[in-house]
Amino acid sequence: MKYVVVLGDGMADRKIEKLGFKTCLEAARTPNTDALAPHAELGMFRTVPAGFKPGSDVANMSVLGFDPEKYYTGRSPLEAVAMGIELKDTDVTMRANLVTLAGEGKYEDMVMADYSAGEITTDEARELIEYLKGRLDGDGLTLYAGISYRHCLVAANGSATHEFTPPHDISDRKITDYLPKGEGAEKFLELMKASYGLLKDHPINKRRIAEGKNPANSLWLWGEGTKPMLENFESKTGLKGGVISAVDLVKGIALLADMRFIAVEGATGNYDTNFRGKALAAADALTDGGLDYVYIHMEAPDECGHHGDVEHKIYSIERIDSDVVAVLKERLERAGEDYCMLICPDHPTPCAIKTHTADPVPYLLYTNVKDLKGGAARYTEDEAQKTGIFLEKGYTLLDRMLKIK
Repeated sequence: MKYVVVLGDGMADRKIEKLGFKTCLEAARTPNTDALAPHAELGMFRTVPAGFKPGSDVANMSVLGFDPEKYYTGRSPLEAVAMGIELKDTDVTMRANLVTLAGEGKYEDMVMADYSAGEITTDEARELIEYLKGRLDGDGLTLYAGISYRHCLVAANGSATHEFTPPHDISDRKITDYLPKGEGAEKFLELMKASYGLLKDHPINKRRIAEGKNPANSLWLWGEGTKPMLENFESKTGLKGGVISAVDLVKGIALLADMRFIAVEGATGNYDTNFRGKALAAADALTDGGLDYVYIHMEAPDECGHHGDVEHKIYSIERIDSDVVAVLKERLERAGEDYCMLICPDHPTPCAIKTHTADPVPYLLYTNVKDLKGGAARYTEDEAQKTGIFLEKGYTLLDRMLKIK
């Protein structure tokens, strides 16, 4: 049996008035997924345990079968691992976004205009981070360049006792109440302020403004954590597993679990990503590449949710249906494989509020070896709730999937 997970990050939503009080899943045209629904098991599951912030780190860890209450040590360490940063047990890491702040006057009174600095290019971002490194590294703090707006700060001999706020949680809000808090947090705030002074007039930002793009005029720190440890996926499940994703945090989980990370050309983490390429790479890995389980993570619905972009969120869901679900089904069946497919989000990212929630999410579990007779009309939030199936501990869905023979 082969196992494949189709993960649409942030795909679940709330009812949207301009869609006739439908969710994005309900409004999207998804004939391939909907054709599976009557023969699949649909239900709801909770990916974010009580007391945890509803981040993609916690939620993806749950869907991959790892209990966050046992394994979670913070978001940024997962990304640091993916970036190849060697962490000591005494290191504390932080995600360092390049963001766009708007306003005049004091730094504290500015507004979070764009948590991604207009999806700044990786080449531009690396130049800005290298510029900051030469001026801000020191006193045990080291910046590392990542991809696009996503970067990392490592504090040697630090303590993970501070309160940081994800920038995508405060879009269009004044940052006053969301600055770093806790003992010793002043040095992180000073670094953020210093980055603004250095970046606001940088030639790259002047050019971006002239081109009508958002400038990357400040660092924003969040996602604090310490060096993590995960159980080996093959030892845990008996399956050789792989992961496909365009974002470092999911890559980090894969590497920590000794899963194969499969890079796909054109994978961007947004709605222009290579959806079909991800499906083909997964199919190749399952049919000819020696893997038993592949986790395909697609960030696009989440990014659209954070921007309140209903149109492109629906577009992303439709592309997942046509270019991932349909392609996987056709390729696996043509190869004569018995398979089980899980389709789900990790968490909701409602367009109306532009951030994650901890609400339970719908899943669809389909296999070509037997009819699971769920009888659902479509794959949507409402249809999944109607079944009455609810998993309180999200990480147990993997075991439920693996029991299908």
